[in-house]
Amino acid sequence: MPEVSRFLGRHHRPHFHAYCRGRSVVVAVDQVECLQGELERREQRLVEAWAELHQQERLDDWQLLQSGQPPKAIAPLA
Repeated sequence: MPEVSRFLGRHHRPHFHAYCRGRSVVVAVDQVECLQGELERREQRLVEAWAELHQQERLDDWQLLQSGQPPKAIAPLA
């Protein structure tokens, strides 16, 4: 999700959101690190595995978003 506003110059570092069964996490883009929230253990591990597998794609998408372009789709875990 592109940045819409920044309050007093503060904003999370680049991140993505993952949602599952009414819970959510915010995960850093530059490395696999949970910044906020919590999922069930199994779901958390799946999100982390997906993030590891698609590290470069996530970084590339972040750059696209920062330049005002839409991100490219990234395949889910099969």
